[in-house]
Amino acid sequence: MSDKKKKLNLNRVSMPKQLLEERKHNFQEVALGYSEEQAIEEAKRCLQCKKPRCMAGCPVELDIPKFIKAIQDGKMWEAVRIIKSKNSLPGICGRVCPQEVQCECKCVLNKKDAPIAIGRLERFVADWEARQKDRPSPEVLPPTGKKVAVVGSGPAGLTCASDLARMGNQVTVFEALHEAGGVLVYGIPEFRLPKDIVKSEVEYVKSLGAELELNSVVGRLVQVDELLKMGYDAIFLGIGAGAPRFLNVPGENLNGVYSANEYLTRVNLMKAYKFPEYDTPIRQGSKVAVVGGGNVTMDAARSAIRLGADEVHVIYRRSELEMPARLEESENAKEEGVIFDFLTNPTRFIADDRGRVKAMEVVTMELGKPDESGRRRPVVKEGSEHIIEMDTIIIAVGTMPNPLVPTNTPGLETTRWGTLVADENGRTTMEGVWAGGDITSGGATVISAMGSARRASADIDTWLKEKGPWNC
Repeated sequence: MSDKKKKLNLNRVSMPKQLLEERKHNFQEVALGYSEEQAIEEAKRCLQCKKPRCMAGCPVELDIPKFIKAIQDGKMWEAVRIIKSKNSLPGICGRVCPQEVQCECKCVLNKKDAPIAIGRLERFVADWEARQKDRPSPEVLPPTGKKVAVVGSGPAGLTCASDLARMGNQVTVFEALHEAGGVLVYGIPEFRLPKDIVKSEVEYVKSLGAELELNSVVGRLVQVDELLKMGYDAIFLGIGAGAPRFLNVPGENLNGVYSANEYLTRVNLMKAYKFPEYDTPIRQGSKVAVVGGGNVTMDAARSAIRLGADEVHVIYRRSELEMPARLEESENAKEEGVIFDFLTNPTRFIADDRGRVKAMEVVTMELGKPDESGRRRPVVKEGSEHIIEMDTIIIAVGTMPNPLVPTNTPGLETTRWGTLVADENGRTTMEGVWAGGDITSGGATVISAMGSARRASADIDTWLKEKGPWNC
């Protein structure tokens, strides 16, 4: 046992990053990725366990040891093949998937605080493939003659579409926006997920035979039941949870108070950071507060830094220990100058004489007993009210499903949270209709949405071959 311990390589290869003083002033990707030499060095740390635990932490069931072994051996095309047999979006997942609480936390080396950098290796493979001029054509089964409509081109929709197209089904993806990608294009900033990566992954899904219809708002231009009448044999709803939640405190409708959805959509999809090259204005505040503690909060705060704010605060009602943002993202934010005000919660926003926000009243919180999330419940500390001057406020306290499709589709049942009722395979209460991703789970991660879409696509394909019976 002692000899084995001596052979353990606990020196995890660091990810190169842009220099701090440079990245604070641009929207280029912060993490620069591994070189081939670095990737092979990191891959060689993998113990190739006989009973790998890492795979149990992957929502799309990626054969992690096999693709890492291919990297070890320098067989990059084999690594590409292994990954893409389970995951059509590796360039995206390698960048935004929270591996530290999924596959990497299951790695046996995690006991030594040195898990294999699975996400970074996945990203390396995806980026390596993107640089190759001659790529083999993807394998697609013969046509089945079945037609499937996929509503939404976010991570769930793209995953379901790619799986079903690879199985030989004729797939059409309907996207409401003018660009495909869903939250990947409107929600995640360029410095964390370059949009060229998203476009490349979308093109791969199209190369499998899936068709893409942009500017197509299902629930408005066409209804779900109408798609079934138009000849689609099955429908998958991957419409996400893109409606913002608010605090419901006085002054929340003042000028200068944004939802994170609006703020990030202006910055990312509408390219406000390139104004006036792109005709999308956004308030470049001097003192900016972002209310929340998740990855969206970090995205908004770091965007505000790059837009030229003098001071950016994250206002979070719990302590740092309870904050749900990825550690990597909160550390990047701190390095870039974001100030964290923990155990602080807004109670109202205050206007100037022109109706613009100029300050916020906040209270200091204390942590009580754990709530249903398992985190300690924040309780107001009596007499702690105080005023903080701020000229821009961004609310990033979560999202909820847009009710457009459910309210226009009789037969689709929803929960009290507005999500669609669906079983473990994504079957909804409407025959021929499946759903997955945030529309069934509420706001969650990209990879969890992809996992639910993979289960749904397998069930849809089986159902199309058998055509019932319908049991929800």
